[in-house]
Amino acid sequence: MGLNKSRPIYEKLRIDPQGRAHLIVTDLEALPQDTIEANLALSNIEIWVVARIARGIAASPSGSRAFRSVADLLSHLSFHLAREPVGLRLYAAGTEAFLWDVANTARAAGLGKDEIFLTQAGSLRRRVYCTHCKSMNEDAVANIATCRACGARLFVRDHFSRRLAAFMGVMVDAEVPNEIPEIEVIYP
Repeated sequence: MGLNKSRPIYEKLRIDPQGRAHLIVTDLEALPQDTIEANLALSNIEIWVVARIARGIAASPSGSRAFRSVADLLSHLSFHLAREPVGLRLYAAGTEAFLWDVANTARAAGLGKDEIFLTQAGSLRRRVYCTHCKSMNEDAVANIATCRACGARLFVRDHFSRRLAAFMGVMVDAEVPNEIPEIEVIYP
């Protein structure tokens, strides 16, 4: 089977030395320890986290900010990036849906692909886009998920849409009603 070209390839979180300032945003409880030790000695790094100051993050010399939700963080990020001068590097570490929400917010604010760095960590649960009712379904853990909006049983394809920040879900029994393959939990 060939490589799925829609699947993003992520790298380990590391700071780009070409950046004037650095902003790390995360939905994780803790950043990888090697990231903290290697990079947080720099004085021009700020870290934003969802819901709480995460373990090991409060020691950032430039400080940390906590946000009550991903939506709150993204709203502040959009405002912040619109006023930020050239040279900022944005790093997102966390779940795949979070990464692409951040990347899409950054692109809308004018950041280029060389200024945005994405590191997947944490849960592998997927955000699934229902191709039938066009709704988003969070935290799918299996190859088949039920759409929360229309109730369709969806086969979670391994096709990822960067624009939608989601995997595609298609009706699993569209051709033969009620013929549903075995459900496998594969995204813990």
